[in-house]
Amino acid sequence: MKEPSRQLLWERRTQTPLLVLAVAFAVAYAVPIVVPDASARVHGACTSVEWVVWGAFAADYLVRLALSEDRGRFVRTHWLDLAAVVLPLVQPLRLLRLVATLLLVGRRARMAPQIQLTTYVAGSVVGLLMFGSLAVLSVERDAPDGNIKTLGDAVWWSFTTMTTVGYGDHSPTTGLGRFLAVGLMLSGIALLGVVTANIAAWFISRFERDDQAERLQLAAIAELQAEVRALRGEVARLGGAADGTAAPPAVAGPGAPAQRPATAPTP
Repeated sequence: MKEPSRQLLWERRTQTPLLVLAVAFAVAYAVPIVVPDASARVHGACTSVEWVVWGAFAADYLVRLALSEDRGRFVRTHWLDLAAVVLPLVQPLRLLRLVATLLLVGRRARMAPQIQLTTYVAGSVVGLLMFGSLAVLSVERDAPDGNIKTLGDAVWWSFTTMTTVGYGDHSPTTGLGRFLAVGLMLSGIALLGVVTANIAAWFISRFERDDQAERLQLAAIAELQAEVRALRGEVARLGGAADGTAAPPAVAGPGAPAQRPATAPTP
């Protein structure tokens, strides 16, 4: 059995710590938005935690790149990871760090074989709802014409936007808020497509198993019928031989050789 590479071992060992750091990032991102009146010290601590988490993911990318056997191929196949690491450096906004962390967590989660599709979809829905609500609240709360002023309004808007219902009672008015709305709608459609495809695949596989079981049962019944016909012919032949009379021709089963009719003995 082939031993796992050093890169794979590193990814397995660091998956749980990075997920814990992602949770810490979520808390640090949410506190200044949910509690905008918090002290400057709290805001500074949250910002520091966000950068520390980003730094951990950036270091993880560099270590995986160093452990990769083909670094050129690693960069080509993990370009999204690289973009997520470089993105906050282009313009150090909190929203860019949010997007980068979501991308990196998603990439690492998809590489984990023990995470099932249902768990991944459920986690994606919860994460998008939470971060979408916080992000739109942070950009719309201080907008002059904004109508998303509380966390409850933001959560309701995120839920109706992800499900593409769009009641229109709450809607973003800023350019960045509308950009978030487009991303949330596309993500909701994609997740809905994944769920629908998964359910359809389950039904198809179930129907295929039932159809295969039915075909096996029909084949077994046909085989039993052939054996019964062969046994009837053998019993009739043996009975005719014991009485000294010609046995009626047996009904040959599928694949059985045709029996020659008995002839009367010559005087």
